[in-house]
Amino acid sequence: MQPQAEIERIILATWRVEQPRLITSLSRMLRDVPLAEDFTQDALLAALAHWRETGVPDNPGAWLMATAKRRALDHLRQRQMIARKHGLIAGELEQEQQVMPDPDAALDDEIGDEMLRLVFTACHPVLSREARAALALRMICGLTTAEIARAFLLPEATVAQRIVRAKRTLSEAGLTYETPRGEELSVRLASVCEVVYLVFNEGYVAARGEEWQRPQLCDEALRMGRVLTALAPQEPETHGLLALMELNSSRMAARVDARGEPVLLMDQNRALWDQLQISRGLRALSRARALGGAGFYTLQAAIVACHAQASGQEDTDWRAIAALYDELAKLVSSPVIELNRAVAIGMAESPAAALVIVERIAESGALKTYHLLQSVRGDLLFKLGRHVEARAAFEQGAKLAGNKRDAEFLQRRAAEAAAAVPRA
Repeated sequence: MQPQAEIERIILATWRVEQPRLITSLSRMLRDVPLAEDFTQDALLAALAHWRETGVPDNPGAWLMATAKRRALDHLRQRQMIARKHGLIAGELEQEQQVMPDPDAALDDEIGDEMLRLVFTACHPVLSREARAALALRMICGLTTAEIARAFLLPEATVAQRIVRAKRTLSEAGLTYETPRGEELSVRLASVCEVVYLVFNEGYVAARGEEWQRPQLCDEALRMGRVLTALAPQEPETHGLLALMELNSSRMAARVDARGEPVLLMDQNRALWDQLQISRGLRALSRARALGGAGFYTLQAAIVACHAQASGQEDTDWRAIAALYDELAKLVSSPVIELNRAVAIGMAESPAAALVIVERIAESGALKTYHLLQSVRGDLLFKLGRHVEARAAFEQGAKLAGNKRDAEFLQRRAAEAAAAVPRA
């Protein structure tokens, strides 16, 4: 029997991967997204109770899927909802009740378009913009409330309340599980793009846990982004979003070292950058611009393209990057964009010019819980030779970081700043 701590670790790891798949499959069956999440949670509770006694099965994902479907079938029976449209499903599920699935058998593998259909359902106009994204990220994409709160820079309690209200609204409205077309698609597209973008960001820099990157989330976001460009080929921002994700994803192999520690952009081995992805990203960016794109995702993609097309740090056009951030700041008022603009100005002009902007952001209190504010601030102070202040900033950033790798990186920077202080 495996140790209990190991069993719980496997359960949680399996849950992260399988939750979106389970909700997708049950939503297609029940036509009710919140109810699908309830049965998915039931399957997790069953696993926690059963696996502690019997150990983890050979195929934990298949076990969870079979358990969730059985409970959903019981619900359909109790509600007398197994009618003509559920007849075939019921027959298939009854067969599944006889034996557990073959551990090597493929799971319900229609997560492709089905996943995006769920995101479109969660992004229904009946919900507020904030609630749409939070609901989709929590229920469908498997992010925790803490991870979503970090993405929106909000308290966890606020995000949790939004999700509860959104689920209630969806249930009461009886909204269907669908991919809208025409005008309905356009109405929801911005929210869907936002969800895909936030899923990618969580994969690119994980908010919590011990690993800095979650590649499976980046891959899923990229897949959905490619489907979006097919669904809305004339919308420049779908191509801009895909370009942004492709270009950022091209650096994944260079962003961590052999021990999984973060490697900053300036220090990355550019030979490890995926040139095929860069080419795909540049093509998507060209398509976005040809369609007249100059929006949030297209501008960010253009910024990343400046890095992708530079042969090295010394060839990077930081003035062009700063100018693009100026355009982005005019389009979207965001302290995070302003922080990134400060970094670009620090490289294009001077650390002192950048620090003025960063201190203004800090004084506003807008990013008081955002560890990267202190990380940038500490780096600028270090470059200016203000090592005592830099150390304090790095230490504060380490306390705020939710990801273990981020915290360790900032602790190392704090030690570097402390070592640079002249001894009396």
